[in-house]
Amino acid sequence: MRERRGNGKAAVAWTQTFDPTGRTAYIAAMALRDILILPDLRLRQVSDPVKTADAELRRLIDDMFATMYDAPGIGLAAIQVGVPKRIITLDLAKKDEQADPQVFINPEILWTSEEKATYEEGCLSIPDYYAEVERPAQVKVKYLDLEGKPREVEAAGLLATCLQHEIDHLNGVLFIDHVSKLKRDRVIKKFIKAAKLAGDGKPARVQAAPHTTRQSARARGVTSNLFPQGERGRENAMSLRLDGALPV
Repeated sequence: MRERRGNGKAAVAWTQTFDPTGRTAYIAAMALRDILILPDLRLRQVSDPVKTADAELRRLIDDMFATMYDAPGIGLAAIQVGVPKRIITLDLAKKDEQADPQVFINPEILWTSEEKATYEEGCLSIPDYYAEVERPAQVKVKYLDLEGKPREVEAAGLLATCLQHEIDHLNGVLFIDHVSKLKRDRVIKKFIKAAKLAGDGKPARVQAAPHTTRQSARARGVTSNLFPQGERGRENAMSLRLDGALPV
């Protein structure tokens, strides 16, 4: 992955910056938010660009990280916690690696490769369901960082897949939209039934599956396991174990 600053003026007037020091106290100050579960119609909403930065936005980003780590997962879009803003949080660090929280404000895909890659994807908003999804193997994305500076990133592997997955969320698209209609209809029917059983038309409270992806063993010729294991919290979310030489 390569990252470089983009050109032009920031579209947001920023007053807050992310300080990775004092991480324990920082996370302790966050609040957990409920994650929307299929068939919540808000998941189909197209999110709005972020135009201004204030304390409320900072709290949202803080809460997104807390919610993502607690789930546990490695990626989250703001709409998944009911806020239709174009914000993505990611942390793809593996177990025993230093945390690598990343924020993408108003991300936009500029370019995708002709080469494809297949990963088995899962989603916090569609618990306990996984499916292989084919996407471009490489992408170029422009976005604003936490200081409001325009940047561009050229991503491959897991990062490319996660960015595409999360940007789909911002456009009201779910990963099940990339599978066959038969499979998609079965999943939707299952979650509609669960919502009815929960009462009040609200989705049942079920154990969330990691919002992460796993590259297809058939596509890579290796066996991989990128799903978090173990205790709740960030340690759980960061437990990404590889059984094969899979680049991430």
